[in-house]
Amino acid sequence: MSDTEALMWRLEKDPYLASTFANITVLDRPLNSDALLARLERTSFVFPRLRRKVQPVPGNFGAPLWVDDTSFDIRYHVRHISLPEPGTLRQLLDLATLTVADPFDRSRPLWQFFIVDGLIGGRGALIQKLHHTVTDGQGGVELSLNFIDLERNPAPPPPLDPDLIARVEEESRQTPQVEMLRGAMSDSLRIPLGMLRQVRDVISDPKLLGSLGPETLQTVRSVMNEVTTIDPARSPLWTERSLRRQVEVIRAPYKQLRAASKHLGGTLNTAFITVAATAASEYHRALGTPIEELRTSMAISTRTNDTGEGGNAFSLIRFLVPTGEMSIDERFSAINEIVQASRTNSGSDALASASSVASLLPTSVITRFARVQGETVDFATSNVRAAGIPLYIAGALVLENYPLGPLAGTAFNLTLLSYNGSMDMGLNMDAAAIAEPALLRDELVKAFTQIVKRDPTPAETVPSAPALSEPATSEKNQTTKKRWWRRSR
Repeated sequence: MSDTEALMWRLEKDPYLASTFANITVLDRPLNSDALLARLERTSFVFPRLRRKVQPVPGNFGAPLWVDDTSFDIRYHVRHISLPEPGTLRQLLDLATLTVADPFDRSRPLWQFFIVDGLIGGRGALIQKLHHTVTDGQGGVELSLNFIDLERNPAPPPPLDPDLIARVEEESRQTPQVEMLRGAMSDSLRIPLGMLRQVRDVISDPKLLGSLGPETLQTVRSVMNEVTTIDPARSPLWTERSLRRQVEVIRAPYKQLRAASKHLGGTLNTAFITVAATAASEYHRALGTPIEELRTSMAISTRTNDTGEGGNAFSLIRFLVPTGEMSIDERFSAINEIVQASRTNSGSDALASASSVASLLPTSVITRFARVQGETVDFATSNVRAAGIPLYIAGALVLENYPLGPLAGTAFNLTLLSYNGSMDMGLNMDAAAIAEPALLRDELVKAFTQIVKRDPTPAETVPSAPALSEPATSEKNQTTKKRWWRRSR
């Protein structure tokens, strides 16, 4: 594991800091379970972490390792269940809420898929649940490329290279205790051990900051900013935290929102955060507690072509957003400047550096640090880019695709996944903090409507409930599909 992954693994000693994330996929028909099982079995060799469990290093000296699960059984990780009648979306969301909240068995690979039958209208669903140490949101999209198709009944994928299977199995066997200790002792930390000790000492006594040399001062300050922010969250309503969850979903038209963002002088991501801030503002005002600003965190992907299969490549930035009474245009402009400044001033390696420092501290200490950090943030956001074309899974057309991000101590997490002309969003809420979940969802819908109206040109709308008819497969559309597939792969 990387230092960041090791940190997420250790933090789960505190269940409030669980990093599990999920995706709820609504399909036009029930999945072919045997076909999906076969594809996922194949995927597990291309994406080896699906076949591996976590092995702590002896004495907890160093990051845990991924080792082969000698009793790996694909059917343990892929469950097939059915909703009771009438099979509504609400029932599906409640099921997903329960399955995501259920902790993983740490003696097995950290993922589960739930094939769900019985949805109203003859539809089906797939709930994908992964631990964040396996991969991040963008890595999850790349993982899905191994079991999604561009048509309903594609030709079978070519058999895997036997050498690849043999290599994966051989690598899995090469993790004896001696190698684990050797790796831990090789000082593979991202920053020098001496520097990490200096950071630890400064955290204990900030007066020592002035004694550091210029070579280490910038890194130390970056880490200090990441792990010692104690300014509390701003909301007077969202003060309680619990393990109870409530999930809602929202859709918005991608093209119209992008056009409106450009017209307002910013990006789609700025519009996304503006909508979240506007909804949070109206929520407080509706409950008689207006608030001038709230703090949000935003996940930023640092994934490149060299990142490789799986793993995590992201950083987090935190900033205050204006939630006082103002027009949505004014809020968009203010947040656009704030986001740009935050990206410029926040080092992309701050999270990784802080994770390296955390590797020197006892688990009880880092969980207390993390709980304090979580209490500084009111809500979290994340934007994951996916496909702009229709996709299929095991013979079923993907209609809707709702991601669920982890709360990590915040009141709610709003995560966006773009798909086929739509922005599909999962709203994951702490039920103790968000007393009126339907109100927050409604305010988000209203805020998206306001932003979309800023689109200066007419555009096609995305229906709130997708049609079940087969999408057009013109020659032009097929060419677009193939181009996206090659680029994504």
